[in-house]
Amino acid sequence: MIITSLALLLVSLPITPILAGQIPQVNGAFGGVRNPPSAKFRVDQVDATVSPAATTPGKLRIVENSGVCETTPGVYQASGYGDLTSSQSIWFWFFAARKNPDTAPLAIWLNGGPGSSSMIGLLQENGPCRINNDSSTVSLNPNSWNNVANMLYIDQPVGVGFSHGTMSVGTSQQAAQDVWKFLQIFFADSRFSKYQQREFAIWTESYGGHYGPTFAAYFLTQNAAIDAGTVSGVKINLKVLGVGDGLTDPLSQYPGYITYAASNPYHPLVSTSTLTSANNSFYRSGGCQSQIQSCYSTGSTSTCSRAQSFCNNNVLSPLAGNFDVYYVLAQNPDPYPPDITSFLSSSSLKAKIGAESTWHETSETVYDNFASTGDWMTNSRPHLETVINAGVRTIIYDGDADYILNFNGVEAMVDALQTQFTSVYKQQTFTNWTVAGQLTGIYKNAGTFSYLRIFGAGHEVPAYTHGSLGIGQAALEMFVQTMNIQPISST
Repeated sequence: MIITSLALLLVSLPITPILAGQIPQVNGAFGGVRNPPSAKFRVDQVDATVSPAATTPGKLRIVENSGVCETTPGVYQASGYGDLTSSQSIWFWFFAARKNPDTAPLAIWLNGGPGSSSMIGLLQENGPCRINNDSSTVSLNPNSWNNVANMLYIDQPVGVGFSHGTMSVGTSQQAAQDVWKFLQIFFADSRFSKYQQREFAIWTESYGGHYGPTFAAYFLTQNAAIDAGTVSGVKINLKVLGVGDGLTDPLSQYPGYITYAASNPYHPLVSTSTLTSANNSFYRSGGCQSQIQSCYSTGSTSTCSRAQSFCNNNVLSPLAGNFDVYYVLAQNPDPYPPDITSFLSSSSLKAKIGAESTWHETSETVYDNFASTGDWMTNSRPHLETVINAGVRTIIYDGDADYILNFNGVEAMVDALQTQFTSVYKQQTFTNWTVAGQLTGIYKNAGTFSYLRIFGAGHEVPAYTHGSLGIGQAALEMFVQTMNIQPISST
């Protein structure tokens, strides 16, 4: 069994009732659905301290160099809103690269949910600062991804995190359209127009297995439409897609819950009887597998929503046992990564960064809107194949201590890909990956595609360490190699 130094850290952390995580529990089930399948789409208004008259549709409203989070001397930062309309405002936090910001690429980071804030990634994972155990202060992160890239963290869709306004998004495709619109506003601003021609990357995790491929494919379509003269706007120079611990192709991935719960690098998660019950729920006539297949074949919102409810109540959730679904070395409740609500709820902090609404880790309304459309159980693998075939450098990665989007399922999805590199990929065997000479994972490369399984990491891969490496050191190495448009290799 692989033991991480983080496991020892958990012992000394204070136990809190807060369960850090990106996927909501509904009626006791991770990824559950309220009142399936009759949940109604809700168009709610999120309260904010700013009145609609104070918004600037089609423009940014920002605070520059707040001094919060990024304290490296001379490194520019900006936070604020891109107003899609007078009643829809997208929150972002931008950090220039610590090294060579005038030539470094631009990367966006998106957390999942659906409905979860990208401040999770910023403060718990790969941002310039990381939340401390007291949940109220932060420390500078030496392994921040803005070491080498200009980083743009976006709370999306509207209603998520600090974003506020009318919530009208319930599918990944609709979310892609809003993020494209936000980026057009961002690139049109004189303070950020210099990034229009930079190499552009999408990095995401969890529900980002839907977001990343869908957004990337949509951006490529929009670029082609601009070239054809049917759409006006700024082309996005998409070069990289990175998806960590992602939900992409549920039909391929859901058997992985059974496999991982029974046998993983650490310990079984549940009893034999629970495994048997979940296995029956998946494979029986009318069970999870057949419901996902029906979702795929019909595209019916009620069928897909019903599949989400059944599979997550009868397969995903029961197989977790009493272990943290995001890091199986810990039992519930798991206090790591520390909760960020207190930090982001400070009125003085919000004033410094220009935040206008109350921050929540996940928007129930946005989550419920996605659940009502059945987007969860749709298949984003065709979008991923499109992006890979377009020559975009793509990496799929996974932490081997994550249950909720475990490597068994993710690797099954990767094995199912049909791309120009499929035959080469199938010929590959896993190669050991070392970082600073330490065995840290295994990988496969094929053309411009890579898959990487990282040892000792949970769902939020950059929040973890392995051996004597620093927290996030392995994730940063993966990021650097990929952003350099290179395959994964050992150091």
